[in-house]
Amino acid sequence: MNVLKFGGTSVANAQNISQVIDIISKASTDKKIAVVVSAFGNTTNMLLKTAELAAVKDEHYKSLLQEIENRHMQVVKDLIPVTAQSGIISHTKRLLNYLETLYEGCFLLRELTPKTLATIASFGELLSSYIISEVMRFRELDSIYKDSRELIITSESYENAQVEIRTTAKNCVDFFKENKHQVVILPGFIAATENGETTTLGRGGSDYTAAIIAAAVNASQLQIWTDVSGMYTSNPRIVKQATPIPHISYQEAMELSHFGAKVIYPPTIQPVLEKEIPILIKNTFKPEAEGTLITKNPTGKQQAVKGISYIENISLLTLEGSGMIGIPGFSKRLFETLLAQKINIVLITQASSEHSICIGINDKEASKAKMAIDETFAYEISSGKVNSILVEQQLAVLALVGENMKNHQGLSGKMFSTLGKNNVNIRAIAQGASEKNISAVINSDDAKKALNALHEEFFEEKIKQLNLFVVGVGNVGERFIAQLHKQNKFLLEQLKLNIRVIGVSNSRTMAFNSEGFDLNTWNDKLAKGSKASLDEFHDTAKSLNLRNSIFIDITASETVSKMYEHYLRNNIAVVTCNKIACASQYENYQNLKRISRKYNAPFLFETNVGAGLPIIDTLKNLIASGDRVHKIQAVLSGSLNFVFNNFSNDNTFKEVVTQAQAEGYTEPDPKIDLSGVDVARKILILARESGYVMELEDIQNNSFLPEESLATNTNDAFYASLEKHEAHFQKIYKEANDKNCRLKYVATFEDGKAKVGLQHIPSDHPFYNLEGSDNIVLFYTDRYVAQPLQVKGAGAGAEVTASGIFADVIRIGKF
Repeated sequence: MNVLKFGGTSVANAQNISQVIDIISKASTDKKIAVVVSAFGNTTNMLLKTAELAAVKDEHYKSLLQEIENRHMQVVKDLIPVTAQSGIISHTKRLLNYLETLYEGCFLLRELTPKTLATIASFGELLSSYIISEVMRFRELDSIYKDSRELIITSESYENAQVEIRTTAKNCVDFFKENKHQVVILPGFIAATENGETTTLGRGGSDYTAAIIAAAVNASQLQIWTDVSGMYTSNPRIVKQATPIPHISYQEAMELSHFGAKVIYPPTIQPVLEKEIPILIKNTFKPEAEGTLITKNPTGKQQAVKGISYIENISLLTLEGSGMIGIPGFSKRLFETLLAQKINIVLITQASSEHSICIGINDKEASKAKMAIDETFAYEISSGKVNSILVEQQLAVLALVGENMKNHQGLSGKMFSTLGKNNVNIRAIAQGASEKNISAVINSDDAKKALNALHEEFFEEKIKQLNLFVVGVGNVGERFIAQLHKQNKFLLEQLKLNIRVIGVSNSRTMAFNSEGFDLNTWNDKLAKGSKASLDEFHDTAKSLNLRNSIFIDITASETVSKMYEHYLRNNIAVVTCNKIACASQYENYQNLKRISRKYNAPFLFETNVGAGLPIIDTLKNLIASGDRVHKIQAVLSGSLNFVFNNFSNDNTFKEVVTQAQAEGYTEPDPKIDLSGVDVARKILILARESGYVMELEDIQNNSFLPEESLATNTNDAFYASLEKHEAHFQKIYKEANDKNCRLKYVATFEDGKAKVGLQHIPSDHPFYNLEGSDNIVLFYTDRYVAQPLQVKGAGAGAEVTASGIFADVIRIGKF
């Protein structure tokens, strides 16, 4: 014989009930079965809410009662033909009339006793089991209805009654021994005292009913039918990559159930555990799915960690003080106080110094617990031996569960390292000597990020998810996203990186998708987005609190650069091609680096110098390996190199600059490039990365632009000034040409000093043949004295800049 239990979602409506009856019909083909059913989905909550309203003389209880009646009558009408409804409706109405009488009593007496509440709560299962049994009888299944109150006998605590096991077992054995029907339908959750008064079995009571019956009759299997395909490696509503666990032990299932896996209620397991009856968790809506089998000894290859679960709405209470050290009895008094208040303890941890004890309880009970504990220890608090109880709320307990964890070293380290990398602060830790569970108390806001990060670490094929928030999706930004889209498959298969674009913004609008944009249509979503706001963009990235988040700045905005600190402090990495932050005051530059280290949030800016060239990365490796930089010579402006490579007496300077801007080689404001400010920022960054303290104003900038051009405020005015001073630019060109030299805008750093300016480069110089928009850097160091280390290549353009940003994202993915 098998016992099947169907939960509230499985019998929530007529359609679901039809599905349940199909499952029952197949299951009873070759074996007798007992079927335990819950109340229709959410009915118990409605019954209790209605009772609370009635007890405070709120007449709205009547409308809720009518809703309960309508719901059950509708199921009858949907599943039973009109010609056969009369008797069923009459019986259902009698039950509902009795329920109404109970509510009227609560209303008149302004009273709701535990006994009355238990009786009211029982109606959900009484109604559902009766209606389902009648539908089965109409469909000619060989079935019978049996009231569980005639079998399960309990104490008189009414709302969370204790089962009298011997009497209950005998009742079950006697009934099922005499039963001749193939299917027996029973209401879950409800029981009765020896005097026949209705009681309930507490939260998860329908599971418990099924387990009690299964144990009593030595069932071949207990099946729990619910709305998910078994027990998952984590909560699938939070961790989308979670998968069902095929086979798990009783102990593992109990641990996962205790820590929030709501598929099964922990006490359910106890009756069947003692008799080693297998439990099978199945999905009512996907009956073909394998589900999860729970037995004493799971077969096949077993992972060390079976699942990651958590409990929300936890408060951490800490009792501490020097007066506790070496004094026996503090723990006893603390736990007795909580027992007297009927407060359940979820987690306990104590410092080895005996200086403090931490306990985790439900948030709702924190205030009551604090008052009671402070009263118990009033003398010690007033005398300074202990502190008033400290309460921290809005926490969650995260649990790593697995029976084989004790046989694997380093799991705790891996768990806490993963949480640390994602800036998840741990408030308390608990681990039993059996090592089947490692628990950590964290902020509730971090629970989603923590669960996903740990699941990625322990269960996924080492695929790391990166979540990008991109500001500045113009020329370079569009190419960056296009490159990402093109390489998505390669990144996933070869580098095990799943890169998602979560947020995008331009100067006008911004848009978000917490599951990641479709990179074919992201710009359509942006066009329909909300008004752009840097503060709101940051706040959204922060509130989403996704693991491995990266803020990407593809602008030239000083305002955007001032947001970096806020992102880094929230463990959000920053990747930028915007040079303003790293070329700002030295203290700000150093502060961003300090914050990056403190919060374990990478701050990468390779594209600040040389676009896609690995100039900064090469320099960092030199310094990290112990080399020292003495001199740097470089052509660092792809735009200026393009301009002077194409400028001659056959065209005008304005024409060449216009072409450079059109092809994406210059900043939106070309004056930034041509004034030398951009090059000055780049050499400043290289000097700082070499270990030197320097400010932008320390760099000598020998500009070749006329003062009038430097003083312009708009692009139109700037271009007009270039046209006006064409003779000046032709003179510069002629002077270099007459010397058989080329014009290059060179940055030099030597002896702690830096300068930038236009130079005549002779034909035997390494810079002479630098074509197009290429950049070149020469590093003279302790190791590279006579022959400098040279980095050369394309140093400007949207495509290469985008690729440089892409490379920084990949670097973070490899951290």
